[in-house]
Amino acid sequence: MKQDNRVTVAITGASGAPYALRLIQCLLDQDQQVFLLISSAARVVLATEHGMQLPAAPDKAAEQLRKYFSASDDKLQVFGKEEWFSPVASGSSAPGKMVVCPCSTSTLSAIACGSSNTLIERAADVVMKERGQLILVPRESPLSTIHLQNMLQLSQQGVTIMPAAPGFYHKPENIDDLIDFMVARVLDHLGLEQKLVARWGYSKES
Repeated sequence: MKQDNRVTVAITGASGAPYALRLIQCLLDQDQQVFLLISSAARVVLATEHGMQLPAAPDKAAEQLRKYFSASDDKLQVFGKEEWFSPVASGSSAPGKMVVCPCSTSTLSAIACGSSNTLIERAADVVMKERGQLILVPRESPLSTIHLQNMLQLSQQGVTIMPAAPGFYHKPENIDDLIDFMVARVLDHLGLEQKLVARWGYSKES
Protein backbone atom coordinates (compact mmCIF):
# COMPACT_ATOMS: atom_id res chain seq x y z
CA MET A 1 0.00 0.00 0.00
CA LYS A 2 1.39 3.39 -0.96
CA GLN A 3 1.70 5.71 1.99
CA ASP A 4 3.64 8.63 0.56
CA ASN A 5 0.53 10.73 -0.06
CA ARG A 6 -1.23 10.07 3.25
CA VAL A 7 -0.79 12.10 6.42
CA THR A 8 -2.48 11.74 9.78
CA VAL A 9 -3.25 15.11 11.38
CA ALA A 10 -4.38 15.37 14.99
CA ILE A 11 -5.77 18.54 16.57
CA THR A 12 -5.69 18.70 20.36
CA GLY A 13 -6.69 21.23 23.00
CA ALA A 14 -3.68 23.54 22.95
CA SER A 15 -4.07 27.06 21.60
CA GLY A 16 -3.24 27.24 17.90
CA ALA A 17 -6.27 26.07 15.93
CA PRO A 18 -5.43 28.38 12.98
CA TYR A 19 -2.16 26.48 12.51
CA ALA A 20 -4.08 23.22 12.14
CA LEU A 21 -6.61 24.59 9.67
CA ARG A 22 -3.92 26.15 7.50
CA LEU A 23 -1.84 22.96 7.57
CA ILE A 24 -4.80 20.83 6.50
CA GLN A 25 -5.59 23.20 3.65
CA CYS A 26 -1.99 23.11 2.42
CA LEU A 27 -1.88 19.31 2.58
CA LEU A 28 -5.12 19.01 0.61
CA ASP A 29 -3.86 21.54 -1.93
CA GLN A 30 -0.90 19.20 -2.55
CA ASP A 31 -3.25 16.27 -3.13
CA GLN A 32 -2.40 14.61 0.17
CA GLN A 33 -4.97 12.34 1.77
CA VAL A 34 -5.61 13.60 5.29
CA PHE A 35 -6.77 11.34 8.12
CA LEU A 36 -8.00 13.81 10.73
CA LEU A 37 -8.35 13.20 14.47
CA ILE A 38 -9.91 15.87 16.70
CA SER A 39 -10.01 15.75 20.49
CA SER A 40 -12.97 17.04 22.50
CA ALA A 41 -10.84 19.89 23.84
CA ALA A 42 -9.80 20.76 20.29
CA ARG A 43 -13.42 21.36 19.35
CA VAL A 44 -13.62 23.89 22.18
CA VAL A 45 -10.44 25.63 20.96
CA LEU A 46 -11.69 25.68 17.34
CA ALA A 47 -14.89 27.37 18.51
CA THR A 48 -13.00 29.86 20.69
CA GLU A 49 -10.20 30.80 18.30
CA HIS A 50 -11.87 30.37 14.93
CA GLY A 51 -15.60 30.43 15.57
CA MET A 52 -15.90 26.94 14.10
CA GLN A 53 -18.54 24.84 15.83
CA LEU A 54 -17.78 21.21 15.04
CA PRO A 55 -20.27 18.48 15.97
CA ALA A 56 -18.99 15.62 18.10
CA ALA A 57 -20.10 12.94 15.62
CA PRO A 58 -17.16 12.21 13.27
CA ASP A 59 -19.36 11.85 10.18
CA LYS A 60 -21.06 15.20 10.82
CA ALA A 61 -17.71 16.87 11.53
CA ALA A 62 -16.30 15.38 8.31
CA GLU A 63 -19.21 16.72 6.29
CA GLN A 64 -18.72 20.22 7.68
CA LEU A 65 -14.95 20.20 7.21
CA ARG A 66 -15.15 18.89 3.64
CA LYS A 67 -17.35 21.85 2.78
CA TYR A 68 -14.96 24.21 4.58
CA PHE A 69 -11.92 22.91 2.70
CA SER A 70 -13.76 22.04 -0.52
CA ALA A 71 -12.37 18.52 -0.16
CA SER A 72 -13.69 15.24 -1.50
CA ASP A 73 -14.75 12.38 0.76
CA ASP A 74 -11.67 10.31 -0.03
CA LYS A 75 -9.19 13.15 0.54
CA LEU A 76 -10.39 14.17 4.01
CA GLN A 77 -11.50 11.52 6.48
CA VAL A 78 -12.37 12.20 10.11
CA PHE A 79 -12.19 9.51 12.79
CA GLY A 80 -13.62 9.49 16.31
CA LYS A 81 -11.49 9.10 19.42
CA GLU A 82 -12.44 5.42 19.82
CA GLU A 83 -12.60 4.25 16.19
CA TRP A 84 -10.16 1.43 16.79
CA PHE A 85 -10.79 -0.12 13.38
CA SER A 86 -9.63 3.00 11.52
CA PRO A 87 -6.44 2.75 9.42
CA VAL A 88 -4.41 4.91 11.81
CA ALA A 89 -4.84 2.40 14.64
CA SER A 90 -2.73 -0.33 13.04
CA GLY A 91 0.84 -0.47 11.82
CA SER A 92 -0.30 -2.52 8.84
CA SER A 93 -2.34 0.35 7.39
CA ALA A 94 -1.47 3.65 9.08
CA PRO A 95 0.20 6.49 7.18
CA GLY A 96 3.90 6.75 7.83
CA LYS A 97 3.62 10.45 8.70
CA MET A 98 1.68 12.13 11.49
CA VAL A 99 1.47 15.71 12.76
CA VAL A 100 -0.14 16.72 16.04
CA CYS A 101 -0.88 20.41 15.58
CA PRO A 102 -1.35 21.99 18.01
CA CYS A 103 -0.18 19.45 20.57
CA SER A 104 -1.33 19.93 24.15
CA THR A 105 1.14 19.07 26.90
CA SER A 106 -1.38 16.47 28.09
CA THR A 107 -1.26 14.71 24.71
CA LEU A 108 2.52 15.07 24.65
CA SER A 109 2.70 13.38 28.06
CA ALA A 110 0.41 10.54 26.97
CA ILE A 111 2.49 9.92 23.84
CA ALA A 112 5.73 10.00 25.84
CA CYS A 113 4.53 7.30 28.23
CA GLY A 114 3.07 5.11 25.50
CA SER A 115 -0.55 5.57 26.49
CA SER A 116 -3.15 4.56 23.92
CA ASN A 117 -6.38 5.57 25.63
CA THR A 118 -7.59 7.58 22.64
CA LEU A 119 -7.14 7.16 18.90
CA ILE A 120 -4.79 10.18 18.80
CA GLU A 121 -2.49 8.53 21.33
CA ARG A 122 -2.72 5.16 19.60
CA ALA A 123 -2.02 6.67 16.18
CA ALA A 124 1.10 8.40 17.53
CA ASP A 125 2.22 5.16 19.19
CA VAL A 126 1.78 3.31 15.89
CA VAL A 127 3.89 5.82 13.96
CA MET A 128 6.65 5.60 16.55
CA LYS A 129 6.72 1.80 16.73
CA GLU A 130 6.73 1.55 12.94
CA ARG A 131 9.65 4.00 12.78
CA GLY A 132 7.61 6.57 10.89
CA GLN A 133 7.71 10.36 11.10
CA LEU A 134 5.94 12.03 14.03
CA ILE A 135 5.89 15.82 14.37
CA LEU A 136 4.50 17.46 17.50
CA VAL A 137 3.69 21.18 17.56
CA PRO A 138 3.31 22.09 21.26
CA ARG A 139 2.07 25.51 22.33
CA GLU A 140 2.60 26.27 26.00
CA SER A 141 4.46 28.91 28.00
CA PRO A 142 6.27 28.66 30.27
CA LEU A 143 7.30 25.04 29.99
CA SER A 144 7.59 23.03 33.19
CA THR A 145 10.38 20.58 33.87
CA ILE A 146 7.91 17.76 33.22
CA HIS A 147 7.06 19.22 29.79
CA LEU A 148 10.73 19.51 28.93
CA GLN A 149 11.52 15.98 30.12
CA ASN A 150 8.69 14.58 27.99
CA MET A 151 9.93 16.49 24.96
CA LEU A 152 13.48 15.26 25.52
CA GLN A 153 12.32 11.66 25.87
CA LEU A 154 10.34 11.86 22.62
CA SER A 155 13.13 13.64 20.77
CA GLN A 156 15.55 10.90 21.78
CA GLN A 157 13.16 8.43 20.13
CA GLY A 158 13.18 10.32 16.85
CA VAL A 159 10.09 12.48 17.28
CA THR A 160 10.36 16.02 15.91
CA ILE A 161 9.39 18.62 18.51
CA MET A 162 8.43 21.82 16.72
CA PRO A 163 7.11 24.41 19.19
CA ALA A 164 4.63 26.90 17.76
CA ALA A 165 7.14 29.75 17.90
CA PRO A 166 7.08 31.66 14.59
CA GLY A 167 10.10 33.70 13.58
CA PHE A 168 10.16 37.26 12.31
CA TYR A 169 12.97 37.29 9.75
CA HIS A 170 10.43 36.95 6.94
CA LYS A 171 9.00 40.33 8.02
CA PRO A 172 5.43 39.25 8.80
CA GLU A 173 2.77 41.86 8.14
CA ASN A 174 -0.18 40.12 9.76
CA ILE A 175 -1.21 37.09 11.81
CA ASP A 176 -1.61 34.95 8.69
CA ASP A 177 2.09 35.46 7.93
CA LEU A 178 2.98 34.14 11.39
CA ILE A 179 0.72 31.13 10.91
CA ASP A 180 2.29 30.45 7.52
CA PHE A 181 5.76 30.48 9.06
CA MET A 182 4.96 27.50 11.28
CA VAL A 183 2.98 25.63 8.63
CA ALA A 184 5.85 26.10 6.19
CA ARG A 185 8.28 24.52 8.67
CA VAL A 186 5.97 21.53 9.10
CA LEU A 187 5.65 21.11 5.33
CA ASP A 188 9.43 21.32 4.99
CA HIS A 189 9.88 18.48 7.46
CA LEU A 190 7.23 16.40 5.71
CA GLY A 191 9.24 16.76 2.51
CA LEU A 192 6.48 18.69 0.74
CA GLU A 193 6.87 21.76 -1.44
CA GLN A 194 5.89 25.08 0.07
CA LYS A 195 5.99 28.66 -1.09
CA LEU A 196 4.45 30.15 2.03
CA VAL A 197 7.72 31.48 3.46
CA ALA A 198 11.12 31.94 1.87
CA ARG A 199 13.92 29.82 3.27
CA TRP A 200 16.78 31.71 4.86
CA GLY A 201 18.95 33.28 2.16
CA TYR A 202 16.47 32.66 -0.66
CA SER A 203 13.58 34.52 -2.20
CA LYS A 204 10.05 33.20 -1.71
CA GLU A 205 9.97 31.94 -5.32
CA SER A 206 13.25 29.98 -5.04
